[in-house]
Amino acid sequence: MIRAFAMLFLSFGLSTAVFAEAAPPSLEVLVLGSGGPGAVGRAGSSYLVLVEGTPRILVDAGPGSFVRLGEAQASLDDVGVVLLTHLHIDHAGELPGLFKARAVSSAGPIEFNVWGPAGSPGGGQNAYFPSTRDLMQLLFGPKGAYAYLRNFAAPITIHAHDFRTPAGDAESRQILKQGEVSIFAIAGHHGDAPAVIYRIEHKGKSVTFSGDIDAAGLPALRRIARSTDLLVFNSVVRDPPGSPAVLYGLHTPPSSIGKLAQDAGVRALLLSHISPAVEGSRDAVLQSIRANYPGAVTFAEDGLRMRP
Repeated sequence: MIRAFAMLFLSFGLSTAVFAEAAPPSLEVLVLGSGGPGAVGRAGSSYLVLVEGTPRILVDAGPGSFVRLGEAQASLDDVGVVLLTHLHIDHAGELPGLFKARAVSSAGPIEFNVWGPAGSPGGGQNAYFPSTRDLMQLLFGPKGAYAYLRNFAAPITIHAHDFRTPAGDAESRQILKQGEVSIFAIAGHHGDAPAVIYRIEHKGKSVTFSGDIDAAGLPALRRIARSTDLLVFNSVVRDPPGSPAVLYGLHTPPSSIGKLAQDAGVRALLLSHISPAVEGSRDAVLQSIRANYPGAVTFAEDGLRMRP
């Protein structure tokens, strides 16, 4: 039967390459961690972005993502870009382990370019968050907690970049271009934690990561996510009053997620950073989003692969 079909294609002047394995997708997201800070069986927020089948970009590094990386049998060999949405533990706590995993499997020098937010503004006793550059020094600098790692198995060079928004600048900016991969960023808003939203583009496909975001950050997200193929949106709270009031100053409820996705022309939604409240009321969450947004909606799971 297969031979007969091949002969039919050849009779029309078509190559047997039609039967070759399909080319890998332009972009693909591997969910290493779909959970939040609670120990409920999901790893903390973390994603690998594959470019034409090869893992190239790490977005966040929540606890447990080290284990999920191994379960997925994914390689960090070509991952040189790390994007941190903010510096809460459930988004950045696994970074030393993932860096060491790359080091012990490498045969040569390693370079990481790490982007993340600038530190808490103003300084003083309420300045809880270091800048991304300072965090890299605290972890991996000459006097850092893991200073040994720089030459433990392979020489590691870390280029840390603080994303700062110039006064009056409310537009996204390109922070990196490597070949046909472009990465854009815009300041997000997550309570008192400085935050960054990222958009990755390659060959006409795009994926946008909201990070943890509250109502004040939605205008920026709406701009950078315009017409994106996939928006990874952190879903922690139910519509009011279904979650503790304090959480609405940090996160976005389903009704607002649906409205933003519709307004921005998002082609598909991936809900991640799933809390027990959202896990236990998926139907209600989906119904609330559907009131405004008719596009595809997927609830993330650790190990899920999704193509924009």
